[in-house]
Amino acid sequence: MNKKMMIFIISDSLGETARTIARACISQFENKDEWDIRRYPFINSTELLKEVLDEAKKNDALVLYSLVSEELANYSGDYCMENGIESVDLLSSIIHKMSTKSDSKPLREAGLIRKMDKSYFERVEAIEFAVKYDDGKDPRGLLKADLVLVGISRTSKTPLSMYLANKHIKVANVPLVPEVPIPKELANVDPRKIIGLTNSPEKLNTIRVERLKSMGLSGSANYAKLDRILEELDYSEEVMKNLKCPVINVANKAIEETAGIILDILKENGMSIIKDYDI
Repeated sequence: MNKKMMIFIISDSLGETARTIARACISQFENKDEWDIRRYPFINSTELLKEVLDEAKKNDALVLYSLVSEELANYSGDYCMENGIESVDLLSSIIHKMSTKSDSKPLREAGLIRKMDKSYFERVEAIEFAVKYDDGKDPRGLLKADLVLVGISRTSKTPLSMYLANKHIKVANVPLVPEVPIPKELANVDPRKIIGLTNSPEKLNTIRVERLKSMGLSGSANYAKLDRILEELDYSEEVMKNLKCPVINVANKAIEETAGIILDILKENGMSIIKDYDI
């Protein structure tokens, strides 16, 4: 039986990128089963690095290192050259060229890509949450939400939910309709997490007429009539008063402006739900 050829993956982070590259390269060879990949993550000192490199020398391994630290990368390069170890620096030359091209200095901090990934996946999770619990689809989501928006139709509940989801905030929204009882779960939501949305009767009339026309329906339907709108506004005002939640009039406000007001209110209420990532 042939002795397996060894690849040492050395990283000051997880080493996933280097391992993926190694596996992609191995797949190009018919003898792919003869390779043995060993990964050494979180190597953050020359002492640890030397131990791994000594082991690589003993096993005649190919060394692939993705070390963000310039000191550790240089140490690896020098050690491998002095000891006749085949090695590839997967990051330094690319970082150097990008630095030259952009005329900016790299941070040289390990693990930043994991923070980027965490930010990305939490954003996706919040967006999926907003879609799942949009327009009162599943009242159980109200108890899982970072924020609950309530308001009658055409008060920007869905656009605001999606905008705030991009800031990693899980938002559920509840439409207020006089003929439909509000979900019982709403009574168990912390009032500081609830924001009411309203609009001017004139603005609602214009928006609803256009909405009906876009659906190929008559703009004179009851949904867009001023009497019906006033009835809904009165009902929503009563509900919001009972919920003891702040109310924002979204008339003539951009989504970004309303979102900013919501975040300010939440902050004032001691609700810290913004997740910041140093990426």
